[in-house]
Amino acid sequence: MQRVLIVLIFSLVLLAGVILLQIYLSKRESKWPGLVLPIIAFLFGLLYPLNMIAPSEGVNVGFIFQMILVWLLGNIPTFVLLAIYFACRGKQRRNKQLDKMNIQDLN
Repeated sequence: MQRVLIVLIFSLVLLAGVILLQIYLSKRESKWPGLVLPIIAFLFGLLYPLNMIAPSEGVNVGFIFQMILVWLLGNIPTFVLLAIYFACRGKQRRNKQLDKMNIQDLN
């Protein structure tokens, strides 16, 4: 029981660290640092369906559906990281537009 609690706490701290790192990278001036973690997560998401073993009777529609489902479920972290990225970039874009308007009003 104690080991499970330690693993759970460690996992939550790691998850919070990744989210905070994504927020930090997304708020950078350049857009590329904020895309690093989603790209890494997407590449890991591509590996999940490739690790599936094809049935002995051959590939059928059900197996392809399973591969697509595994790919979508494996890319949930990618979608979450991209949502964080676009939320942070949207706020940054809005602030830049406000700064431009304020500069134009001063002139």
